[in-house]
Amino acid sequence: MGGPSSEREVSLSTGRGCAQALRDEAYRVVEVDCGPDLPSVLADLKPDVCFNALHGRWGEDGCVQGLLEWLRIPYTHSGVLASALAMDKARTKEVYRAHGLPVVESVIASKAEVMARHVLPPPYVVKPNNEGSSVGVYLVTEGANAPPRLSEAMPAHVMVEAFVKGRELTCSVMGDGPGDPGALTVTDILTDGWYDYDAKYKPGGSRHVVPAEIPSEIFDACMAMATTAHRVLGCRGVSRTDFRWDEERGMDGLILLETNTQPGMTPTSLTPEQAAVRGFDFGALCRWLVEDASCDR
Repeated sequence: MGGPSSEREVSLSTGRGCAQALRDEAYRVVEVDCGPDLPSVLADLKPDVCFNALHGRWGEDGCVQGLLEWLRIPYTHSGVLASALAMDKARTKEVYRAHGLPVVESVIASKAEVMARHVLPPPYVVKPNNEGSSVGVYLVTEGANAPPRLSEAMPAHVMVEAFVKGRELTCSVMGDGPGDPGALTVTDILTDGWYDYDAKYKPGGSRHVVPAEIPSEIFDACMAMATTAHRVLGCRGVSRTDFRWDEERGMDGLILLETNTQPGMTPTSLTPEQAAVRGFDFGALCRWLVEDASCDR
């Protein structure tokens, strides 16, 4: 848990919560705040399983997964390829398109170009191509005269994506094999404004309606598309796919935004809420992830 990414604090919260839940399930747990000495720490610990509670770069993009494969330590969640692929939003969209999943127009552009002119007609969103949790997300509203001023922390190249109005929906998938729970349910995320970092992780930042009170055809489509996204990206363990739905356009208004291979596991997180609806309390969800762990993922 922890690590050096921009999502370090959320990862620490996820890690602490999961560690306690696993202790309550009678596992012996050591909490490791990841640093440059991680290979030697793991070599000394010789764990039976690594529970990956890292978020963001290095923990969610295939890097730590490659290390665990090298050390032959079974681990939770997705493997090297699926992690790297899902973390790259542009390449994820290419896979979605190839399998008939609906996405919205976007381009990769240099940070300098994005600050110099409107790369797409407003409204649009600017975000890093390989970060999560709405870190560094800029919403440029319709009629905006000037392009956004991006922070120094933003990478040299970013994704510029057409803004799709509508509701925020999400669906978690627990495995895709025989006997796995599969797609869990759909959550409708209600906020007063943009679903940003605070809305995701601060108590009261958003309200989750689970199961979502939406038409059955949209609900079923989210479940089916999340399952397809999990499968075609090669995800393992738990993933969560996020959607936008413009209800004025019906089924045509439903699009996929991204798939998270390391969904948050904090007290306000979406995946534990969805698992609970299907009869998996927090401890049972963590236990399922541990028992699902392997190498060669």
